[in-house]
Amino acid sequence: MERTLFRFIWKYSKRDQLILLAVTATLFPLLYLTLELPKRIINDAIGATTETVQVLGYTLDRVTFLMVLCLLFLLAVLAHGLMKMRINTMKGVLSERMLRRFRYQLISRILLFPQPYFERVSQGELVSMVTAESEPMGGLMGDAISQPVLQAGQMLTILSFLFVQSPWFGLAAVALIPVQAWLIPKLQRQINLLNKKRIQEVRVLAAQIGESAAGASTLRSNAGWRYRRAKISHQLGRLFGIRFEIYQKKFFMKFLNNFISQLTPFLFYSVGGYLVLQGSVSLGALVAALAAYKDLSSPWKELLTYYNQTQDMSLRWEVVIDRFAPPGMFDENLLEGEPEEYPRLNGDIVLDHVSVRDADGNHVLDDLDITLPGGGVIGISAPSEEDRRALGELLRREILPSSGKVTVGGLNLSELHQAVLALRIGHASSRPVMFQGTFGDNVMMPMRFKPVGEIPKDDFFLETLRAGNSPDPFETEWLDPSRAGFKNVSELRDWWLKLIEGMGSGAALLRRAADQVFEAKEHPELAAKLVELRPVVQQAVRDAGLEQQAFVFDWDSYNPALPVAENLLFATPRVPVTQELLAEQTVFLGQLRELGLDETLVGLTSDVIEMLRQIFGLDGTDHPLFRKLGLEAKTYEAAVELVERTRSDGAAALDDAELASFLAVPFVISAEQIGPAFSDELKSRILELRHSHSEKLLESLHGVFEPLHRDEFAPGLTVLENALFGKVSQVGGARADELRKVIVEVLSEQGARPYVVELIFDVPVALGGQNLPAVFAEPLSFTRATIKKPDILILDSALASYDMETQVSVYKNLRALLPETTVIYLNDQFQSPEAFDLHIEIRQGRIVSEEAPMEFEEESAASADLARKLRALEQTPLFSGLDRRQLRLLAFGARWYSAKAGEVVFLKDDEPTDGAYMIIEGEAALYLPKPEGEEDQLVAKVGPGTLVGELGLIRKEPRALSMIAETDLTCLRIGEEEFLAVVENDAATAFKLLQVVAGYVSS
Repeated sequence: MERTLFRFIWKYSKRDQLILLAVTATLFPLLYLTLELPKRIINDAIGATTETVQVLGYTLDRVTFLMVLCLLFLLAVLAHGLMKMRINTMKGVLSERMLRRFRYQLISRILLFPQPYFERVSQGELVSMVTAESEPMGGLMGDAISQPVLQAGQMLTILSFLFVQSPWFGLAAVALIPVQAWLIPKLQRQINLLNKKRIQEVRVLAAQIGESAAGASTLRSNAGWRYRRAKISHQLGRLFGIRFEIYQKKFFMKFLNNFISQLTPFLFYSVGGYLVLQGSVSLGALVAALAAYKDLSSPWKELLTYYNQTQDMSLRWEVVIDRFAPPGMFDENLLEGEPEEYPRLNGDIVLDHVSVRDADGNHVLDDLDITLPGGGVIGISAPSEEDRRALGELLRREILPSSGKVTVGGLNLSELHQAVLALRIGHASSRPVMFQGTFGDNVMMPMRFKPVGEIPKDDFFLETLRAGNSPDPFETEWLDPSRAGFKNVSELRDWWLKLIEGMGSGAALLRRAADQVFEAKEHPELAAKLVELRPVVQQAVRDAGLEQQAFVFDWDSYNPALPVAENLLFATPRVPVTQELLAEQTVFLGQLRELGLDETLVGLTSDVIEMLRQIFGLDGTDHPLFRKLGLEAKTYEAAVELVERTRSDGAAALDDAELASFLAVPFVISAEQIGPAFSDELKSRILELRHSHSEKLLESLHGVFEPLHRDEFAPGLTVLENALFGKVSQVGGARADELRKVIVEVLSEQGARPYVVELIFDVPVALGGQNLPAVFAEPLSFTRATIKKPDILILDSALASYDMETQVSVYKNLRALLPETTVIYLNDQFQSPEAFDLHIEIRQGRIVSEEAPMEFEEESAASADLARKLRALEQTPLFSGLDRRQLRLLAFGARWYSAKAGEVVFLKDDEPTDGAYMIIEGEAALYLPKPEGEEDQLVAKVGPGTLVGELGLIRKEPRALSMIAETDLTCLRIGEEEFLAVVENDAATAFKLLQVVAGYVSS
């Protein structure tokens, strides 16, 4: 990006700026006219000495001439105002267009950042720079050239007019401008320094307030409140002193500025008046000069503001650009456009002495020199998550090697277009990044590389192009099945279903999809299938003896699982029924009043609300049990307020809007949820009204409710409810779950499974996938990586939640689905490494082989010692999963400790101040000392990889046992502070330690 703000502005808006400049120039003659015409009106019309006036060869009387001049003045003012409005509009459009371009470029640059950079810069900081901090720059981008020209031009026009009237007027107008230009900024700088000082003192006050709030109890208990309040009073006094000084300087500066500004009118009145009396200047010229000078101050102030703004925005630009230009950014040319060809990456993957360093310059991967056979199944085990992540990012070019190179089939990975890598390399993990939209949007991301639909020509898209944003239209078709070798979307969906079944997630997704609501016109085959299977499903329910949990819809029976309104209408809502929607149904509410059902429903609602109020109160609406009712908190709160009004006068006390708000409760809650408060008498009453009036009531709710028919699909119901043609008991517990399982099994056996699972595509995904359960994460990640049939598939602990048997099954299925793909499994360890075509173990960033130990380059004594400690710690189960930074800190604080056979390391009841001991070589015994004359009890013998003494550090208690070297012993002694820092900051290590402690307890 351009290093200065003005280069950016000139590069992308040169033509628009010049047009704006030309339009701005037309303003100055009009401005001059608005100054000249008042003088002419006074001198030539009002002050004329004859009754007629000669104008351009025409003779006009004084009144007509006056009206002509006034009309010209009005037209000049109107034209000047319209031109100014047009200029400001053009500047606003240009500002927004440039700001849009700038933000788009910043967001595009984020996509070029190297992955490690995101670990050092927070997302919040980047978001703030793209939004809030760039906003003021937009205004300057439109004003960059036109604003100084406009304001300076207005000043020069006014000054020219003053000099034309009299050189003395011109000199008087400009005489004090240099004084203002020197003095005012000088005073402003002093005020700015005081403001900085004020901010520092406010921060001190904020810290004191925070301390006082956190330590209020301590201050009360230790009689410290008076001293504390005196300290805060002193700080408030310091703030007062600074503010007082700011006010003095600020208002003194305003006084000086105003006084200097008024000195010029003083000169006009005194000197100009004298010149008028002498006859050297006309009265009209003096009046016009005074009016012109009054307009002179505004452009001068605008110029000063513009200068301050340019300085501020230039500094802000440098800060933003520096933050958005990190070292190691990807080449922009590798992401722009489209490659001429998409070469296959099905050859051998060669890592040629590849090293990768982190942001601190330390090795993460060190001198990897290996060939991964193309088309093979490769297992790479690395205990360190940092190693696995770095290797996965290296193989898909998310990070670039600091030395060496990666080639695939002879092609240098660092030189390939990103579109090639995105198509040919798939990557899946157990914690995928999910984007807001739908499940299908996330899965099909690789299939939406470029638009394949028609390019629109509307104004919206044309403006997008003018702003230098993406040349790809958003509102067109993007899904391209041909990227995976398919002819149409149907084939692509079938492939996705095969992948889902192959990874064993079909059953789990089927159960989740069975709870989805869908429209019949979008999935007609599924809708017809569900209606067809209703008798089969109901028979299966009866055979399983689960009729008590299944409330099948019946015209002659009250369904306790349906809300009151749905029972009354024998219909289901097409849209969510809210109090706002009910309030709009005035005809329906009137019918309820005519039937007298309003009193019945109001009485029922009052009982329900009273029961809920006793259970949840007014502030318990966040409770999970309340949320399970499906009742909105605002609906409940509104109903609680209305209950008291209905006690005496019933429904008559409520107008239609209040009645709708009150009745929103029975439109949501069912008899099953209400319990005994819902009497059989009320059920019979509602059934009678259903038979007599439901058809008429439904007419007034057209488009809101859909009547239930046994042979028709019911919109608003889930897949499972449509298949059953009924509701599942909400209070059935395990039996209700069994019922759901039976229905899902019937759907699967009867061939509806593919149609149902396909509904998963429409499951909404919230920001970051926060609304999706964990069962969705791995299928999404796995299918997103494999939907494009990649040449290379990297699975980074992608099946972590699966047991080993399932994982093996998935491996076999995957090989059958993608027989030519190079599959790379990354994990901390593998139970059967011999199952792979090639197995590699990586520790401390280096490849470990059985034939030869790891070799390290020549290093200084200090570095060699640190490396030795790192190797020792990483090979222990407890610390093997630590990230490299934590491991280095732990190694740096650790000290070598040696003991001869029989030597005491520590004794029972010793204070654990010397830390914990990680045994590297040798063996030690842990004894429980006995009274004198008895032999000490041997509790355990410990060897390499065992951490001893950690419980004393955690519990801060003396040693519980004695430790004595059985053989020559080499240990790493880890200090208390270093050990606790690791445990507190690394959840995985803390969990492993918990497992160790649990082992102590069980043994």
